[in-house]
Amino acid sequence: MTHLLNLLAAIALLVWGTHLVRKDTLRVLGANLRKVLAQSVGNRFTAAVSGVGVTALLQSSTATALIISAFVGQGLMTLPAALAVMLGADVGTSVMALLFSRDLSWLSPLFIFVGVVLFIARQSSTTGYVGRILIGLGLMLLALSLVRVSATELTQAEAVRALLASLASDRLLEITVGAVLSVLSYSSLAIVLLIATLAGSQVVSVDVALGLVLGANLGSGILAVLTTLGSPIEARQVPLGNLIFKVLGVALMAPLAGYWLSHVHTSVTDVTTVVVLFHFVFNLLTAAVLIGLTEGVARVVRYGLPQPTNLDRRGRQRHLDPSALSTPSVALACAVREAMHQSEVVETMLRGVLDVIRNKDQALAQSLCKMDDTVDALYSDIKYYLTKISREALNDREGRRWADIIGFTINMEHIGDIIERILDEVNSKLIHPGRALSEVGLREIETLHALLLDNLRLGVSVFINDDPRDAIRLLQEKTRFRELEMQYASSHLNRLTENTPESIETSSLHLDLISELKRINSLICAIAYPILESTGALAPSRLRQTSSTTNPPAVPPAIPPDATPHTTLGTAQDTPANHAPRSAI
Repeated sequence: MTHLLNLLAAIALLVWGTHLVRKDTLRVLGANLRKVLAQSVGNRFTAAVSGVGVTALLQSSTATALIISAFVGQGLMTLPAALAVMLGADVGTSVMALLFSRDLSWLSPLFIFVGVVLFIARQSSTTGYVGRILIGLGLMLLALSLVRVSATELTQAEAVRALLASLASDRLLEITVGAVLSVLSYSSLAIVLLIATLAGSQVVSVDVALGLVLGANLGSGILAVLTTLGSPIEARQVPLGNLIFKVLGVALMAPLAGYWLSHVHTSVTDVTTVVVLFHFVFNLLTAAVLIGLTEGVARVVRYGLPQPTNLDRRGRQRHLDPSALSTPSVALACAVREAMHQSEVVETMLRGVLDVIRNKDQALAQSLCKMDDTVDALYSDIKYYLTKISREALNDREGRRWADIIGFTINMEHIGDIIERILDEVNSKLIHPGRALSEVGLREIETLHALLLDNLRLGVSVFINDDPRDAIRLLQEKTRFRELEMQYASSHLNRLTENTPESIETSSLHLDLISELKRINSLICAIAYPILESTGALAPSRLRQTSSTTNPPAVPPAIPPDATPHTTLGTAQDTPANHAPRSAI
């Protein structure tokens, strides 16, 4: 019983070490891996090579499958190219199995010691994550040594020998057992290494080990399919296509196992090498023979998993892929794409405001107000999605991006609320009473509205590209907008003194519109603050520095008796602090 527990503990340690390496490699190289994959899909052969490299780093073809599935779900990669990447990914994981099958036990204490030192010194930095990767590699090597020792002792029991002997009677049973072990362990690499170690310790025969290896490869394909069951159709197509390749590969290599034993086993004396080499040749031949079938398999997959006409209640593709949550960099990209859709809805609402004012279109106003529900729903979906991303899995840059996305969606949600409030006031103060803005007043609103649309597009560009130069430009536009707002508020008050009838009737609405448009502009320009703050381009305060002997600033003049309370809104300090939470400022 003790020997069995030791073996199970060693297997668990092997799986955990693989998990650490995969998770922290994504932390350190997640964004770079995405760029490599995105830039290497020009043809199927470069895509396959990129799959080899990425999987060699991640130690898991399943992790690569999840990343590629998210790319296809976002429309960043075609399905045939993704299937080519997955063929290369399977070769990559077999290369790592070849490497770890060597006797590298002497590296285990070195990796663990150096890893722990790096992690303790700088826990929440890239150095700390590299330390965790070294710890994971050290644990994998240590676990393989423990598996050899425990398996050798365990096989001395007669019951274990009888159980293992029963596997030699059926190739299909061996494949099934290998597939089940791969799914349960969440790592085909760990299982292949375990099988090779058991074969080297003569716990199982080489013939049985080859059948188990075929099953482990099939199990990795099944695992990716199971992991993406709750994902959008596009994200589920990649694992299904990869599983088809796995099935074809097993059908191709199963009859050749006997040939492998009779020829290769006689020339290679080390049993462990024979098993992992078979695993490598299986994936290499599968990739070489089947890479020309990516287009055909993609058509079969699309036929089996057709894209539905409406994918959610709003009749559009959702970008919040649940399967991407295990890869923070990809999950953040999903959230950004959904935030872009939220900004598109807000822009549609903002663009329609001027049409409502010009044409007094009450039906359009009601339609635009309903769109605010969509903006609110998108904000809730994005916020909930981001909360499911582990903050511990984010590096410093990804953590800042996480906060930027939250701030951006909050501001878009506030803008939607302000637009809805504007439409309600236009309906109650302009459309319903049958009034009209003066020609000069309408031109002022049109000027501010056009400038606001330009700033919204610039703000979205700043959010996407994270460019400090565009951020500075956006804040310069904020100053320009504030000056126009003050000028137009003063101009309106002058028209009131001239007793212009339209200006008198719509004075409250006009000043409210100017104030609300300025508030929207402040929320848009707030997108620039995190970027400029990270580059050190922001001053601590806008207040002019004065010595203690300097006279205090003069008290501002009282509000003119003929001005409405809204006058103060039109000339107030240019910040939405009284109307939005701190993250929106």
